[in-house]
Amino acid sequence: MQKYYLIVLLAVSFILSSCNKKNDSEVTTEEVSYANDTGIFDKANGKLTPEMMWSFGRLGTDIQISPDKNNLIYGIKKYNLQGNTGRSDIYSIPADGGEPKILTGDLEESSFNAIWRPDGNKIGFITVDEDGAQIWEMNPDGSDKLKITNIENGINGFLYAPDRKHIVFASDVKLDHTTLDLYKDLPEANVRIINDLMYRHWSQWHDYAYSHVFVAAYSDGAIEEAVDIMEGERFDTPMNPWGGMEQINWSADGSKVAYACKKKFGREYTLSTNSEIYIYDLQSKETTNLTENGLEGYDHDPVFSPNGKMIVWKSMEEDGFEADKERMMLYYFETNELVDLSEGFDQNASQFTWAEDNKTIYFTSGVNATYQIYKIDIETRDITQITEGVHNYQSYVLGKNALLACKMSMSKATEIFSVEMNSGEETQLTFTNKWIYDQIKLARVEARWIKTTDEKDMLTWIIYPPDFDPNKKYPTLLYCQGGPQSAVSQFFSYRWNFQIMAAHGYIIVAPNRRGLPTFGQEWNDQISGDYGGQNMKDYFSAIDEMAMEPYVDKNKLGAVGASYGGYSVFWLAGHHEGRFKAFISHCGIFNFESMYGSTEEYFFVNKDYEGAYWEDPSPVSYSFSPHLFVKNWDTPILIISGENDFRIPYTQSMEAFNAAQLLGVKSRLLIFPEETHFVLKPQNAVLWQREFFGWLDTYLKQD
Repeated sequence: MQKYYLIVLLAVSFILSSCNKKNDSEVTTEEVSYANDTGIFDKANGKLTPEMMWSFGRLGTDIQISPDKNNLIYGIKKYNLQGNTGRSDIYSIPADGGEPKILTGDLEESSFNAIWRPDGNKIGFITVDEDGAQIWEMNPDGSDKLKITNIENGINGFLYAPDRKHIVFASDVKLDHTTLDLYKDLPEANVRIINDLMYRHWSQWHDYAYSHVFVAAYSDGAIEEAVDIMEGERFDTPMNPWGGMEQINWSADGSKVAYACKKKFGREYTLSTNSEIYIYDLQSKETTNLTENGLEGYDHDPVFSPNGKMIVWKSMEEDGFEADKERMMLYYFETNELVDLSEGFDQNASQFTWAEDNKTIYFTSGVNATYQIYKIDIETRDITQITEGVHNYQSYVLGKNALLACKMSMSKATEIFSVEMNSGEETQLTFTNKWIYDQIKLARVEARWIKTTDEKDMLTWIIYPPDFDPNKKYPTLLYCQGGPQSAVSQFFSYRWNFQIMAAHGYIIVAPNRRGLPTFGQEWNDQISGDYGGQNMKDYFSAIDEMAMEPYVDKNKLGAVGASYGGYSVFWLAGHHEGRFKAFISHCGIFNFESMYGSTEEYFFVNKDYEGAYWEDPSPVSYSFSPHLFVKNWDTPILIISGENDFRIPYTQSMEAFNAAQLLGVKSRLLIFPEETHFVLKPQNAVLWQREFFGWLDTYLKQD
């Protein structure tokens, strides 16, 4: 481990960073009035609460800089807890700092995905109206808003060509037959007729349509008939479930479009991660596959060089492994040479941006549970880390003399910072939620390196309650991370929020156990096929060391987690040997066999379980299934799931709850009929928090 980084990690500079400008322009009088009327701050006693969390303005990470580098545009989403609704708007701010200005507050509906037209004279954005999601344009000051498309099925995203002659956009195309198509005389029949796999994905049933890439001629606010460059193909770009317009890009001269697509269907799709990078030539109307030979895993997010001679993208090597190393692949069009720029760099690389000289590529990468901005010289392959600190940089754009970047931490939600390119010195530009931070006390975040059972160093975040007193004893929570390959980094969650947990009087122990990125690929890969092995020992190492601290009440320990973290809680419940007094599992895997039979992306379970349960001999991973150890459960457990979670179906939670009830274990089940793997509706989320702390308080705070 890089011990030098400990000094940086122990710092809580992000919490204490100076806000030399007070800037509350993103806060409306209505928001302040609502906060005062409901008394959410008075009731909080200076501590962060779930209700207060829904007063936050949630700044988006899709910031865009004007062609002259003078102004930024970005989105903020705000929620109305009483109305159970949310609204997104577009803001602008000078690139060197100043007063933010809302640009779309006069529109009835939300606006999002704002981008600059290449000449800087217009801003394009998406608004949803009676015709669905459509492209609008406005002047940089927000005036003269005009709807410029009326696409039948709406659009999923768009980009201007650099020469302003075309627009590329994604839109759904219906290609499959519905029940009504097949049985027109039975209009009230309601059934899904399924002949292949991938009939549902993460949170949605298949809707008989596919997201295709379209190119349309454009001239100052008008587009001509669009051409579907994927016509007839039963594939999606952007790819499901999380893909966006980063998977589509223009060449600098506007003559070509690059896009990522996994051109597989049904059973073949669910068994493979092999997506490709395609180049569509507007003149010849031909499509070329750049990655068909030798690149077998995910290939994503292509970015052309400014001179058009090169293209870089994110690539994984192993087919079927969705958490493989994200490599930086560079292709030279003139020589057809393909180079792995990140060879020897034992970290992921993503979010590529070219410098104008065609010699430098900026990117983001995770290191020791933080995410930083880097650059690489493509000739020398020298990699330079630009930023350091206890934070996650999520996205960035290149300014005149600085990077303009979105940053968050466990202590503060996303804001925009200006980062000096050579020194990494930061200046905060937006202060979206300062009016809230000014009224609360934040918890202290500390990094601790803990020895594991195999003598490795494991970074564990410890979050202490506000006004922490080392002479007192505190109930303590072991936080189990999901993924499974997803770092316990400096994320700011609006539900699994460590500041809220700490404000509620708990110490949080959040280990970066085996199977998480940002600590090298070996650490990341260890978990596959070993769900009940070393990473579980890592959990015990973390909580056992902290339990020896005089301020930790070792008789009041709890374990909480979601997804793989929810599985971890189920597993710990059968193996903890009396350590814990309360458990909470959200969307966890309980029974490996039924999980295998009811999930959707089979490459995931085939990699992590090392095969199907019917194989002979059965893969050893199935011996780690929590249901095999449920007879050992003896501790109160709260179990939560959403009915529209198709990755880990809610029946897993039902199985666990039913077993707990039959065994006489104190238990409660929350099922959210309209939620997915994530609880996103405001009032559902607040209810989730109330049940979460109600359960913990009952079993960890009462004598």
